[in-house]
Amino acid sequence: MDDDGFGEDFPDWESGLGEEEDRRLAALAPEVSRLSIALLRRSVGTFPAERVAQEALDCADDVLKRYGTDGLRVLVMSLTCWATVQVEINAHASGRPLEALLDDMQLTWLETNPEEA
Repeated sequence: MDDDGFGEDFPDWESGLGEEEDRRLAALAPEVSRLSIALLRRSVGTFPAERVAQEALDCADDVLKRYGTDGLRVLVMSLTCWATVQVEINAHASGRPLEALLDDMQLTWLETNPEEA
């Protein structure tokens, strides 16, 4: 298993985007980033928790329909950037190392997916 905890099926990204691909994705970034913020607004504080997953799926379906797979890729990049910043803010505010927070996230995942352990 790799350091990322996902094993060999999830390879490390080793190459950058080509110029054409970079331009294509950059053109979608402002609107898809706006949609990612709207998704977070709809999801934060949502109860029951299953509604969060439904909001995410609805957003992903909308992005796929409107922008294709490039839009989905930008959505993943946007949400990952927001999540990364929040993990870093949380670590700084709590005085905990980043790895400790990420370990907690992985432990939660393992607890909800015991067959994966």
